[in-house]
Amino acid sequence: MYVNFGGFVPFSTVDWRGRAACTVFLRGCSARCFYCHNVALQGGEDLRDADEVLAMIRSSRTVAGAVVFSGGEPTLQGPALIHLAAAARTMGFSVGLHTNGMFPRVIEGLLDRHLVDMIALDIKTTWERYDDLLGVAAVDAVKESLSICRRAKADGSLGSCQAVVTLFRGRESDVLAIAEATRGLDLVLQQGVAAGFDPLTRQELEAAAAPLGRNVRLRTREDGEVDYDPER
Repeated sequence: MYVNFGGFVPFSTVDWRGRAACTVFLRGCSARCFYCHNVALQGGEDLRDADEVLAMIRSSRTVAGAVVFSGGEPTLQGPALIHLAAAARTMGFSVGLHTNGMFPRVIEGLLDRHLVDMIALDIKTTWERYDDLLGVAAVDAVKESLSICRRAKADGSLGSCQAVVTLFRGRESDVLAIAEATRGLDLVLQQGVAAGFDPLTRQELEAAAAPLGRNVRLRTREDGEVDYDPER
């Protein structure tokens, strides 16, 4: 089996909070978000034998107890992703996934096989703006992925699931609708960074989170990831 390979990080403390992980990037993505920080992985081809990628994962066992699959969009390569996740599980790794949710059947397949422990699901914007932002028809698939993740978290078959929202100045009011749509998942608000945009500060992200009345994680370049507790 071949994998359209995007890169490998042997040790990371930022791709899975609280875990030392290696990260495998898989190339290719159906979306074209204007703020994507991995634009080089949206397309192109670098085919590698799956055993080569698994050797990279295996080499990280002395420093990492988990592997995170990211991209690009890893679920675009469903069979390869499931193969890699199953092999990593056999090696004793916990498995995490960063996904845009556009391929719900792949997410369902991973969960049905008990091959994933953590999912970070990017929720790009409100449902009304979704397809325009991504440049493709995606909203129905993402809604289905969200439902799959919510059920799995509720029944205990998924240990951790977070909805990750990249927030830009002028869209702070979207947070209320997105928080309601993702109820039952952990919520992460991260600073949107793109050319021509003035990024929100941590304090401004806190102000956007305040009306929710719930704990939220905030991510900025300046402070990394911090917990926001409205009671503090």
